[in-house]
Amino acid sequence: MNDRPAGSPNPGLPDAHSLAGKRAVVTGAASGIGSAAARRLAGAGATVVVVDREADAVQRVAEEIGAEARIADLEDLDAAAQLGEGADILVNNAGLQHVAPVHQFPPEMFTKILKVMLEAPFRITRAALPGMYERGWGRVVNISSVHGLRASPYKSAYVAAKHGLEGLSKTIAVEAAGYGVTSNCVCPGFVRTPLVEKQVAEQAELHRVPEEQVVEDVLLSRTPVKRLVEPAEVAELVHWLCGPATASVTGASFPMDGGWTAH
Repeated sequence: MNDRPAGSPNPGLPDAHSLAGKRAVVTGAASGIGSAAARRLAGAGATVVVVDREADAVQRVAEEIGAEARIADLEDLDAAAQLGEGADILVNNAGLQHVAPVHQFPPEMFTKILKVMLEAPFRITRAALPGMYERGWGRVVNISSVHGLRASPYKSAYVAAKHGLEGLSKTIAVEAAGYGVTSNCVCPGFVRTPLVEKQVAEQAELHRVPEEQVVEDVLLSRTPVKRLVEPAEVAELVHWLCGPATASVTGASFPMDGGWTAH
């Protein structure tokens, strides 16, 4: 018979909610998923560094949650590398999108997207890992996408970057397993963010339909749950993956896509 009171923590596990004493770096933190993740990690007791190129917006987030703001453009890979130093937790979230068929896709935009969404996470994580290894603990959470698992037309750079991020995350998981460091991907579908709002306008033009039809008829056409994912939902999964009770959860990808990849 289990005499432990209902709701009490498992005595074999540490507090699964507290991140006190941990330093968390969140990129793309001025809005959307990054802002929500930064708020959730700060609420769990972590010391948070919020990173974005949008200076005013990220400063506001930092002031609201008591975080440190770092203004950085992740196209500058040397500057990106410095962000990882001293981190216990990394949330690689920053991203951008461009919609065009492959034969018309601007090469410079393809390069930019891969820099920000694949090379920068590599550089940031590369800088963070030695310290994590030395301390024997670390959490790397890569905000991937359903497009890290599935392709869509007109998004070649984004799909390529997210597929690459999935591979990078799994490689880190295998290498870091003996050091107490985990690496996982969160794979949302369409989230209610400024990036998606921009896509709605672009898709409306591409498909020649009103914007109000895009969410259900275009973005969510393959998704059983007909609503956008909320940033706070993604942040809850990020927080769980960063917790002390997930030491054996690594090398995984977690779809949060309303059932898109279920069929």
